[in-house]
Amino acid sequence: VQLQASGGGLVQPGGSLRLSCAASGSGFSINHMGWYRQAPGKQRVLVAGISSGSTPYYADSVKGRFTISGDNAKNMVYLQMNSLKPEDTAVYYCNAEITVVGSYYPIGYWGQGTQVTVGT
Repeated sequence: VQLQASGGGLVQPGGSLRLSCAASGSGFSINHMGWYRQAPGKQRVLVAGISSGSTPYYADSVKGRFTISGDNAKNMVYLQMNSLKPEDTAVYYCNAEITVVGSYYPIGYWGQGTQVTVGT
């Protein structure tokens, strides 16, 4: 199973970006997907998460500005980021909790990260 994130870039304050993350492979089911971010010199922190049938949740710093959504049929998760601020600058990582067929316990997977820079 692999996660591939895309959609990062440079955007001006107040602008928008949409991140995408695709899980590929075979013989697995996704329990949960989410986005984390890591700013220079700081720890990786949760931004938003989503599970099938559950209400998405967000870090307080992004509530009202970011929206996470998923497409179960395509094994994808998206992060729509609006009203971006310089403090949103970070590498954004996709994360998924996945159960592989034949395995009893789920495993966490990480995407490669995509850089989001908010500035002029």
